[in-house]
Amino acid sequence: MNKVTVGWFEIAVDNMDRAISFYQKVFDCLLHKIEMGDFQMAMFPGEGGGKGAEGSLVYNKEFYKTSNIAGTLIYFSSEDVSIELAKVEEAGGTVQIPKRLISPEYGYMGVFLDSEGNRIALHSMR
Repeated sequence: MNKVTVGWFEIAVDNMDRAISFYQKVFDCLLHKIEMGDFQMAMFPGEGGGKGAEGSLVYNKEFYKTSNIAGTLIYFSSEDVSIELAKVEEAGGTVQIPKRLISPEYGYMGVFLDSEGNRIALHSMR
């Protein structure tokens, strides 16, 4: 069986500027905003060249909807899930699942709602 890797992801938002502020605060990064007609995107920083998954926030009233209970669940990698979870509420989100051990061999996870109401997960080995 071949490996399947994530090449790109898009997180739907209702308010691009609010979402950019939220993710920049939680992950201590800068997002690059671009506009393409009816579409707005804000790119997460990445390494490029196929290393890791890269992606963006995306806004378009017709094609993208946020969801706090359904849809794709993205897991961002972390050194320690508790670091980002500690920033979520101050940035305008809600922790749904606090840091939790999956198992010793699979590490830890946590889930939060972002400023737009999307479920987003975190994973770390410690």
